[in-house]
Formats: sequence, structure tokens, C-alpha cells
Amino acid sequence: MKKIFFLLILASLSITISAQSFPIPKNNIAKFDIIRKNKVIGFHEIKFNKKGEDLIIETNINIEVKVLFIPAYKFTHKSKEFWINYDFVKIDAHTDFEDEREYFIKGEDKEGYFIATGMDGTIKPDINILPSNFWNIKILDEDKIFDTQKGIVRSINVKKLGNENIKIDKKQYNAKKYTLNASSNPKDKGPFPEYTLWYSEENELLKFKFKNWKDKKIVTIIRNDL
Repeated sequence: MKKIFFLLILASLSITISAQSFPIPKNNIAKFDIIRKNKVIGFHEIKFNKKGEDLIIETNINIEVKVLFIPAYKFTHKSKEFWINYDFVKIDAHTDFEDEREYFIKGEDKEGYFIATGMDGTIKPDINILPSNFWNIKILDEDKIFDTQKGIVRSINVKKLGNENIKIDKKQYNAKKYTLNASSNPKDKGPFPEYTLWYSEENELLKFKFKNWKDKKIVTIIRNDL
């Protein structure tokens, strides 16, 4: 399970991207329920702190699946993205999977690259790479993104599926719908799942889902603060 089952995560990404394409939600926070088999198994929150040209985006994901009241699966992820004038410049993140996998991810614009450490050690992707915070719809225009949960680069393929009416908390939204597939890494425990994503007309992330490769169950992440 730069220039986003998270992040963020967003005027202009250097004044070329309108504020509508990188929106900051009301109260500076977007909250999602994580649902599996019609049960809420966790939460996904994205917080925004903007001061002048500086923007900090904090993502917090927590999942716990129980079987007969006994924890069977746990996952946590926390990340802090640093943006200056809508340019992604730094990240500090931590991901803890249910098994022995635990990653401390750091990355920063330096020496003409975005130098980062993660699952594959130190890497030097393009300085303009964007983090995989789904909140930022601009990642869907990219060929590669920085996986904030593992600290690696993934190639992505995105398809726009048009618009679809969806209901959230009894309210209808005419949402823009996409699918996103990404390359796998030899250290992945399983294939990277296909994500389906829905965005509002104002480019706020409303909902996304994927199929867990282990049990084939659908996991849906949906806004609960609208």
C-alpha cells in the first residue's frame, strides 16, 4: 500500500502555474479517511503552512488493520516538504512498513541536482523533480516523480479519463478522473498498484483508490472534511 496514498499533496509553480492548480484547502488542512472493506482503517492528512514565499506541506498517514481485534497490518508515513515560491527544494520523511522495512528519506536541492537518500541510498535526480504527493495535480504532467515513501525515482504513466460525478458525504462533485501507473523497483515487495484519482474543478484532491496486490482488496482514500 518536483518539483503526493498522500502528498501532498499547489499563483504559480514559478508563476507559470495558476493558484488553482496548487490549491491550499480551507483551514490549511485536507483530511481523508482510508477505507477497506467498508471500514475505516486509518487516516491521511495534509497540512499547509504558508508564510510569504515559503510553504511547508506536512503529510501524515496512519493505517492499522485488525483481524479479530488483533493488529494484522500497520503502516505509518510522515513527510515534510519545503517549497520556496512554489519550487520544491527539500524533504524530510519517514516511512515504517508492517515488516522490517523502514526508510528515513531526506532530499534537498544542491549542486544542480535534487540530492536524496532513501531505499537505494543516495540518488541525484533532476533538480526539478516533484514529490509524489497526489495533492499536487501537476505531478500528472510529469514523466518521473520522487517517491516520498521510499526515497526513489519512479517513471509514471498517466491517463485522463474525463469527468465523473462522485458523491462525498451526500454532496455531488463533477470530478476530473485519472489513472496513474508507476515503474517498479527491484526492492519493492510487490508491483506498484494502479491508482485512480479524482480532483475537483478547483484541482483539490477529492478521492483516490488502489487495489492491494496481496489480498486484491480495494483501498479508497476519500475526503472527510468537505
